[in-house]
Amino acid sequence: MIVTVGLNPAVDKTCRLKAMAQGEVNRLTSAVSVAGGKAVNVTKVLRQFHIPVAAVGFLGGAGGTLIREALEEMGAECYFTEIRGETRTNTNVLEENGRVTELLEPGPVISEKEMARFLKQFSGCLENAGLAVMSGSLPEGVPADVYAKLTELCHMAGCRVILDTSGEALRQGVQAGPDLVKPNRKELESLAGRPLESLEEIAGAARELFSWGVGGVAVSMGSRGLLWVDREKTIYQEAKPVRAVNTVGCGDTVAASLGMSLLNGDDMETAISKAAALAAANATTMENGKIPMETYLKLL
Repeated sequence: MIVTVGLNPAVDKTCRLKAMAQGEVNRLTSAVSVAGGKAVNVTKVLRQFHIPVAAVGFLGGAGGTLIREALEEMGAECYFTEIRGETRTNTNVLEENGRVTELLEPGPVISEKEMARFLKQFSGCLENAGLAVMSGSLPEGVPADVYAKLTELCHMAGCRVILDTSGEALRQGVQAGPDLVKPNRKELESLAGRPLESLEEIAGAARELFSWGVGGVAVSMGSRGLLWVDREKTIYQEAKPVRAVNTVGCGDTVAASLGMSLLNGDDMETAISKAAALAAANATTMENGKIPMETYLKLL
């Protein structure tokens, strides 16, 4: 079983209109709300491949109910911690000219009691887990070292870890030695403290994470593809050209695909090829984490 950890999930609301006029009344042509957030996207992809998943994190209010019901309908086991605050909604406004405006809510404030309940539920899930995928930002009230602490708990239970986050949570998380870290190029630049342009520069910065005990680093680079670095090899997989409709969630599909490959025992060449194909297929659809399987298999 894979445990997916989403501490700051969101309802993703996509609104369409012809053209947005600031300061005026704008009438939408459509509006659709779906379960979202990085860990939720990972869960959605895993369930499409019928992987057993236990989803944990914080949920509250109507948005939390929407997310829980959506994941349960997909067959995921949900062990979310209920909170007094409201799960956030992130709104994407799409205009006919292709311009996208994102309105991101800050998310709820997590109390010490809610955090303690989460840790208890998370620890219980580790009894049957072979892998934990920890993804996304942290809500207010959650300490920046939380992913480091969760990684330590996983390793004590014999559970491997994939970490996909940013900022201080990433900086502190890598120091606990996750088995695999999946930053994008900008996140790796932030860790390294310098710009990274060439593949050699990116690979060099990834290798610096080995001093903390990180097992491998998969750097997602959008249309430039994927770069895998571990102590034995460096693998570059270029991205196949597709007609991109929505690139949100492509990094999450990479994390999900690598998780499946770890459990399957795939060699890294195969794992990176699968991850790149899955991310490209995800970009061809409007809904995050909803993979057109025919497109994926063709790209693969």
